[in-house]
Amino acid sequence: MPENPLVREIMSSPVETIDPDVPVSDAADAMHGARAHALLVTTSPPSLITSTDILAAVAKRRELATLAVSDLLTESVETVPPTIRAGEAAAMMTSLGIGYLPVVDSGDCVGVVSSADLPERFA
Repeated sequence: MPENPLVREIMSSPVETIDPDVPVSDAADAMHGARAHALLVTTSPPSLITSTDILAAVAKRRELATLAVSDLLTESVETVPPTIRAGEAAAMMTSLGIGYLPVVDSGDCVGVVSSADLPERFA
């Protein structure tokens, strides 16, 4: 792998998605089944729900079966094109304090890059 690969070379794809009206318990099941820590929520613009969002709800003793994904999702997420370098994506994640960036090409979400996808030298 190149020293500073393109995001498209390290992103997770295809993207795991979920509808915003689905119960959070279903999102947790989907994450578990996909071995993913984030799901792209089918909103426009794209949104995310992460395992951290779900754990925060559990810690607050919220009922996941009656809570909708739309109640927990992170709106207005930053996105990146597939052609930026991993180092630039890592710098964005660090400066914004986030762990996931949807990868958007010509208006379509084609993947998600997470801090776990980044080579160690950028983490």
